Order: sequence, then C-alpha cells, then structure tokens
Amino acid sequence: MAKLRKGVAYRRLERPYTRKSKFRAKSFVRATPNNLIVKYDMGDTKRDWPVKVRLLSKAPVQLRHNALESARKTCNRLLETKLGKNGYHFKIKVYPHHVLRENPLASGAGADRMSTGMKMSFGKSIGLAAQVRKGQTILEIGCEEKNLGVARLAAERANHKLSVGTRIEVIGA
Repeated sequence: MAKLRKGVAYRRLERPYTRKSKFRAKSFVRATPNNLIVKYDMGDTKRDWPVKVRLLSKAPVQLRHNALESARKTCNRLLETKLGKNGYHFKIKVYPHHVLRENPLASGAGADRMSTGMKMSFGKSIGLAAQVRKGQTILEIGCEEKNLGVARLAAERANHKLSVGTRIEVIGA
C-alpha cells in the first residue's frame, strides 16, 4: 500500500469539487473515501458554558480528515482525563466535504505502457479535506472559568496536529 503523503501536498486551496451523484454516469468522483472523523460533538452538549476557547485559522487552507481526527483525539483525551466526561463541551466546526484526487504517474521500467500522462488526469480519490477560510473557527471548547487553562492547553495540542498557523481566542472570560 502506498504511503500517505504529507499534509503540505494538499494544503493549498483548490477549486471545491464535491460532485457525488446517485447516478454513476453523472458522478465524476467514482468512490468517495470514508470520513475518518468519528465524532463532532463531545462532552456535555446540553449545557451552556460560560467560557469558550476557539482555535482560529490564520490562513486559508485545506485540512485533511486524518489531521482533524488526530487533533480531535489529542484534544478530547486531555479534556476527558482532566475535566471528566461532563466537565466540557468540545465541537469540531469544520466538515471535510472536498474530495482530494491524485493522478498517479508511473516512473521506471515499463512506465510508458501504463501511464496516460495528462490525457485522462482527473485522478482517483485519495481522501477528504475541509476547506477553511482565514479567521474561520476550526474547533471550539466550552468549559468553566476555573478550567480555562486546561482548555487552552487542549487547543494548543490540537494545533500541533494541523498544518496551518492558528490563534487561540477566549470568549467570556
């Protein structure tokens, strides 16, 4: 199986292409990969939290679904161990709609008999990405005022998993 490329390869914003039709002939994207993000809402979703910590993007970027899932896992693990299952509300605010495609070009011996070059270069789907604008909220953590430090630390840990510069914004403190 081919190795997963670095996030840098797909970071630049492309023209959004999400055409998935129920009619096979009208759908250029033959198969859409499964979304790796398991949950979008975690913790106590019913309560209204006095403090919110947001992670905002500093630049327009595409974030792959596996990077978002990795950020979710690290952030949620810290929040759950420090604050318990009902001591916070954590929500991912972006959704990976964009289908990433790759046109595999063969090189080496016998490559001239396999490759179509740029003639049929639409590519096969290899993953999903969320297209994020500059200043858009990527994730949001709601907590009590006394737990603000833990929420900020969780947001910083999630930041390390994403391939974009981010800033942390605190609302209500």
